[in-house]
Amino acid sequence: MTLAIVGGGLAGATAAAELREQGYDGPVVLYAAEHHLPYERPPLSKGFLLGRDPQDRMYVHDAAWYADHGIDLRLGTPVTAITPEDHLLRTSAGTEPYTRLLLAMGAYPRRLALADETGVPAAYLRTVEDSVRLRAAFAQRPRVAIVGAGWIGLEVAAAAREAGCEVAVHDLTDLPLRSVLGPEVAQVFADLHRAHGVDLVLGSPVSAAALAAADLVVVGIGAIPDISLAQAAGLQIANGILVDAQLRTSDPDIYAVGDVANHDHPVLGRVRSEHWDNAIEQAKTAARNMLGGEEPYARQPYFFTDQYDLGMEYFGHVGPHGYDNVVIKGDTKSAFRAYWERNGTVVAAMQANDWDASDEVRASVGTASKG
Repeated sequence: MTLAIVGGGLAGATAAAELREQGYDGPVVLYAAEHHLPYERPPLSKGFLLGRDPQDRMYVHDAAWYADHGIDLRLGTPVTAITPEDHLLRTSAGTEPYTRLLLAMGAYPRRLALADETGVPAAYLRTVEDSVRLRAAFAQRPRVAIVGAGWIGLEVAAAAREAGCEVAVHDLTDLPLRSVLGPEVAQVFADLHRAHGVDLVLGSPVSAAALAAADLVVVGIGAIPDISLAQAAGLQIANGILVDAQLRTSDPDIYAVGDVANHDHPVLGRVRSEHWDNAIEQAKTAARNMLGGEEPYARQPYFFTDQYDLGMEYFGHVGPHGYDNVVIKGDTKSAFRAYWERNGTVVAAMQANDWDASDEVRASVGTASKG
């Protein structure tokens, strides 16, 4: 039985490790489009971008690990086609068989035509090379215009300010992260960035003139799941690759995880999560199911961020139904916890600079109101 994994990121490497952890000793082939060892992406907008973390710290495993565990790692080998009816993959090196397949291709940045057309250098952040170029650019202390006040935009803004750049962040919403955190907690991040000298230009579309006035434009307006391979193979697609509770696609021998997977969560309904923890935990579950398991993936979403001297962890999912109330405990200028509630139940919770509270905050999701 040959188990194949397409995608050389955190999810792909984690799945390979879990297969061995579960005792599977047959062939495991990991196809990675990039020439780097599989690596984690959060440092690209955090420690690596800031110059604090070396590149090898991002690697999921070192090169020796793959050899020692018998993982056939194909770097620089993108899969170009899948033929599910024949259980075959096509790469530049030829056609390869598989018994079961895991898709973990991730996502790519959504482009902004206006930024690409201004004549000002425009940057997008997804790869090691992208982060290296941004770090080098920041060292020249340019005037930076960032389009998008989401996690990537704000983390890049923090890195640029720490490098001494003049920074403006543009977004259609009136507060950064409003759609994720709601106005009460989003205001904390607005105040944080303004206190560090960021010009938040919010509530209106960014103009060509505003971008043309910058020396560098960074676009962080979301990501698009890389579905082209799955779509061409005839798998069911809708905002990603549709997978069931067990992370199985419409083909019973093909699974999908991470950014690319639109998962039928047993509690939350359809969810496509683009966060670090999701890539790890879905990959582990899918690997066990590839070996014959029928385990539903029921973990609550989790994500984290580091901006200036603020670090936070968020657990749960407010979802399309929103929330009735948010309870904030502590001082939002130093350390605090927040609980989003719907119908008297905590549906999401976070801690900011209150690391001793992480376990309590995680455990609160699904419990009665904290008010």
